[in-house]
Amino acid sequence: MASARPRTRPAGAATRPAVGDPAAGSGVSEQDVFRHNQRAWDHQVRVGNRWTQPVDPEAVARAREGELSLLLTPNRPVPSEWLPSPLRGTRILCLAGGGGQQGPLLAAAGAVVTVVDASEGQLGQDRKVAEREGLTLTTVQADMADLSAFETASFDLVFHPVSNLFVADVRPVWREAARVLRRGGELLAGFVNPLYFLFDDDALGRGELVVRYRIPYADPEQLDSASLDALMAQNEPLCFGHSLTDQIGGQLDAGLAMIGLYEDRWEDKAIDDLIATFVATRSRKL
Repeated sequence: MASARPRTRPAGAATRPAVGDPAAGSGVSEQDVFRHNQRAWDHQVRVGNRWTQPVDPEAVARAREGELSLLLTPNRPVPSEWLPSPLRGTRILCLAGGGGQQGPLLAAAGAVVTVVDASEGQLGQDRKVAEREGLTLTTVQADMADLSAFETASFDLVFHPVSNLFVADVRPVWREAARVLRRGGELLAGFVNPLYFLFDDDALGRGELVVRYRIPYADPEQLDSASLDALMAQNEPLCFGHSLTDQIGGQLDAGLAMIGLYEDRWEDKAIDDLIATFVATRSRKL
């Protein structure tokens, strides 16, 4: 999965159920979420979601010359000092980073790139760019929380754009990222500020901030059954708003030291005028 914005739900669909309502998220397991989101992202490829559109030849040409513009979050490019120099030969894992965007650019800059994504459609976009541009990269279809296909200390850098809002538990993602990094290797990650999930989406679309949900947020737990069924029928990915304890504390608990952070925002919702809703972090394996 590539970076994606939290979507607006169908009008009138999202209402927070009463605490203890057994209909809220009944029967939806973590594996159900994984399979649904896998299919949903294949669908996003078919409909041309922004985060599924491959980079153009001009961007690849610039990357070959060392001019890289990479995104962990929607708009603000990753600082150049966050990337290894030189990149050539650096073993990089693009974690849940399919879509033909970051992986091909890093490969064009000379890195040894592996792209992991749950969506075969997203991985197909990376292969499409690689074939078009004569690039070498490896694609692996897998759960971002299960990197058992890779040996410990297999990578120098893990590049993880906004995508962990699509898993129910983010801590295994951090543990696996840390495991496959060599000592001294770095994790660059983007994620959604959990406060985004406090607000009613319908009201947000009207420019109103109406607090409706609790954090940590989970579609299967906080939407009523009809709303959840509607989202899934429309091939919308199910979302989870993880706490900062899990997003930041989870990295620290996995044996990573945070050495950099910046914020970013969308520009078309009421909340964006008040606060940044995305966070990017740079962490080093101890």
